Amino acid sequence: MKVSTIGSHSSLQILHGAKMEGFQTSVITDTKREKFYQQFNFIDKVLAFKDIDEAVDLINSEEDSVLIPHGSLVEYLGQERVNKIKTKIYGNRNIFGWEGNQHKKMYLLKTSNIKIPQTFEKPEDVDRVVIVKLPGAKGGRGYFLAKNKQEVRQGIDDLIKKKEINSEEDVIIQEYIVGVPMYFQFFYSTLLQRTEIFGIDIRYETNIDGLRRLPQGYTDVEPTFIVVGNIPAVARESLLPKAQEFAESFVNNVKEKVPPGMIGPFCLESIVTDKGEIVVFEFSGRIVAGTNLYINGSPYSWLYWNEPMSMGRRISRELKNAIINNKIDLVTT
Repeated sequence: MKVSTIGSHSSLQILHGAKMEGFQTSVITDTKREKFYQQFNFIDKVLAFKDIDEAVDLINSEEDSVLIPHGSLVEYLGQERVNKIKTKIYGNRNIFGWEGNQHKKMYLLKTSNIKIPQTFEKPEDVDRVVIVKLPGAKGGRGYFLAKNKQEVRQGIDDLIKKKEINSEEDVIIQEYIVGVPMYFQFFYSTLLQRTEIFGIDIRYETNIDGLRRLPQGYTDVEPTFIVVGNIPAVARESLLPKAQEFAESFVNNVKEKVPPGMIGPFCLESIVTDKGEIVVFEFSGRIVAGTNLYINGSPYSWLYWNEPMSMGRRISRELKNAIINNKIDLVTT
């Protein structure tokens, strides 16, 4: 069996890990990136497309292959094209629709008994500083801060004019929580029935992180939240039990509401307050780019495996064990 993925996001980590577990590998990418991926000897085949509509045909042409999804899959191909993928997908493809809808996403967190920020249904309800977010895996593009209802309304109207959204129903208006961002990475093993904490990262965002270096009053540039990189983090150990509790509750809830449930990697994107509370403002239902920090394993993955174990390799380790035990249907949809 072969492991394939779209050339973007965390594809290098995914394919490197797959090769370490003995799989043949292939990447599907546009012709502009073809040469870049050809330089890596752990990628056996580079399939390049000129037009995005060709991508699904290339994915489906890979016989006896499993496609590993990441944040660029739905964002670049679109849900309609993804629905045409006949190749087995590692994980639960049914989670894509939940992940791409901010309101459904927060509902899933709330019903998992996870502490989340307050959400405002419409701009007129806003009574504090908020962050307004667009749907999908856009890496923070289009997000904006607002101090009051007037700024929220103006910002949403601007997004509509730019055709970033169709209406205010497309965004979510969320209380802005002050604290330290921590993105808790997990892996749920359907074979072991175990939720593993796999790493923590902090997103590096432009231009909000660049503005912090300027003294107050030196610029009137509005902050943006486009993710351009990731920074490793290790949490106080006393925070880990609560993060684990949230993760296990999330796994149980997804099993009930989005069958067949959580399979493999996911992330609870959180703020840790000065009171030590973990407030989860979003989730990712697949591998996140922050795991790229840990190609040789994170401080947490070593505790489970005592060997170099990236999230990409962990996916392929689970896939390999599923094949050996004739349980491939437990890890693919």
